[in-house]
Amino acid sequence: MPTWLLPENIADVLPSEARKIEELRRLMLDTFRTYGYELVMPPLLEYVDSLLAGAGQDTDTRTFRLIDSMSGRLLGLRADMTTQVARIDAHLLNRDSVTRLCYAGSVLHTRPSGLHATREPLQIGAEIYGHAGLEADAEIQELALASLALAGFERPRLDLAHVGVLRALLDDDPAAKRDEQLLYGLLRSKDLPGLEEATADYAAATRDALLALPSLYGDVEVLAWARELLPAIPGITRALAELAALAASAQGRAQVAIDLADLRGYQYESGAMFALYVPGLPNAVARGGRYDHVGEAFGRARPATGFSLDLRELARLLPSAGRKHAIRAPWGNAPELRAQIAGLRKAGEVVIQSMPGHDNVQDEFECDRVLVLEQGNWILKNLG
Repeated sequence: MPTWLLPENIADVLPSEARKIEELRRLMLDTFRTYGYELVMPPLLEYVDSLLAGAGQDTDTRTFRLIDSMSGRLLGLRADMTTQVARIDAHLLNRDSVTRLCYAGSVLHTRPSGLHATREPLQIGAEIYGHAGLEADAEIQELALASLALAGFERPRLDLAHVGVLRALLDDDPAAKRDEQLLYGLLRSKDLPGLEEATADYAAATRDALLALPSLYGDVEVLAWARELLPAIPGITRALAELAALAASAQGRAQVAIDLADLRGYQYESGAMFALYVPGLPNAVARGGRYDHVGEAFGRARPATGFSLDLRELARLLPSAGRKHAIRAPWGNAPELRAQIAGLRKAGEVVIQSMPGHDNVQDEFECDRVLVLEQGNWILKNLG
């Protein structure tokens, strides 16, 4: 095996792609800061017990594990940073007030999430802790839309869902509650024949509602149909009202769709959820939602909602950036030359000194000016 060969779905990021990713990262983190979010940097690996506390089954199966040679305990390489940030809020910061945190860093997956997906996404996201009201969900949704706008996607498709609909149905019927995992799988795959068979012995109202969920997908008019087809129990009424409010807050900035059978994250989320789609990607480019119970594993339950996206995947959709104009200068230690170069760099110019006997071959820069010595002075000249 060649020494330069990398594992499957692991790749180097070359200069032009790296620049797009880094520029997006800086833009987004700076935008998060204008909303009052504080940056945190969780570690790449933790004890598995802590790393997977409160996480769903999907995160468990995506997590790499290894033995710590110092303690002998099982470690995990993070597959998602959300639970790490929840641990920081609950255990380290321990604030009583509303806390806004953001993060950016690599995560590792045992398997890629899609055909051409990397197993090393660069995850960036933001979380709000301490407020159970819909205001926090609306702010996170707004911030996710603003993040995509920074990348040039002004009107992405926003799919809204709510785990409260299914949970209210199951809590209202003991027989359905007993089959929760089975029903979750059937609804997620929209397996209507399987649902008809599994719900044959349920109460009529529960059965009709479960069979209706896969068809409750479309624009915001779906919410009106849902109010007619689903029982008017408090949990469902509240969930539909929250979805209506979130859909209204996104009008004009996104193409809003509702999917009441979208249960990705069902084991992890606790309220409204959203997914954002853009042209060029079949899968969601960003996901978010409410997860109020994760902090319990760290001894302090806090209302929580947030979103995250993969910067590497998003950057692949963007056109290649133009080469940056630069200045070519000769190599030398003359004080006047060094002072001139330092002044240009301080002013924000890129100055590339040519090594003796070598040409500069670079993808990122185009030298359109040159620093030359004329009559004892270093001056800039345009290169045709």
